[in-house]
Amino acid sequence: MNKPELITQVAERTGLTKKDTEKTLNAMLEALSEALVEGNKINLPGFGVFETRIRAARTCRNIHTGEPIEVHEARTPVFKPAKSLKERVKQCV
Repeated sequence: MNKPELITQVAERTGLTKKDTEKTLNAMLEALSEALVEGNKINLPGFGVFETRIRAARTCRNIHTGEPIEVHEARTPVFKPAKSLKERVKQCV
């Protein structure tokens, strides 16, 4: 599913216009992004938790030359699904 398809489905379920739904979705995504940039954890009960984690610096190897490459420490976004979401997805198999 892409963003326009999501907007259409949410608009149908809420009775809002697609334009209003798109504004709401964009505002929500912006707020989530800003919270993650600030290092905050976002807990959406029944869906999951968005947070950031520090990935440690490490040494890797160039697969073509075998030379070592230093990869710097980085903060990365992480999503952990809620138990109820995991169970719902499992039932679809």
